[in-house]
Amino acid sequence: MPSTAPSAPVPQGQHEPRPDPQALTSNPDPSQNAPTDVDYTPHPESSLKVPPEREAIVKAITNLYSGSASEEDMRVYAEKAVYDDPWSFCDTRYKIAGQWYGIPKLFASTKTLATEIVENSADTIAWKQTQEYTPKLVHFSKAVHSLVTCTLDEEGKVVYHKDQWNHKDYSHEGLGMVMKTLNGDYLTGVTRPPKDL
Repeated sequence: MPSTAPSAPVPQGQHEPRPDPQALTSNPDPSQNAPTDVDYTPHPESSLKVPPEREAIVKAITNLYSGSASEEDMRVYAEKAVYDDPWSFCDTRYKIAGQWYGIPKLFASTKTLATEIVENSADTIAWKQTQEYTPKLVHFSKAVHSLVTCTLDEEGKVVYHKDQWNHKDYSHEGLGMVMKTLNGDYLTGVTRPPKDL
């Protein structure tokens, strides 16, 4: 049975991506950039061409962002994968599922409006993404632009998924990290993803 016990500190090292948001996303037209010189708005026509197996990774993950809560889509992650965003830090596939299985419970709809692949290297794929969220309670839609970076293992599974909403990387220190880890550790008790994940 997957563990939902509090996580021990996870060493940040070989798998954590450290993308350079300015280098990956800055628009040649400075007026299109944020004051921090990033442009997280996707331009699909500029997306890098990638092999079908990489396209499948992006498709599975955008399905999850869009509320699929699918075991098949979850298999894109390695068993000991990490998910890291402004609100959560998860260090197993089962805990990651706790985040994705919560989306249909919280949102009336969530749609991936556009993506643009900006990096495709031996062990990394990164893309800009616009996701539109409509909460169940207020039915007010909000589009969020972000930079999604995934590190892959030798089998092509995602071992680290980082979702950045601004140009700053995560420090993994202090109260913010404590809250992110608690969210990752305990949300499965609320969202109840399949135990065999």
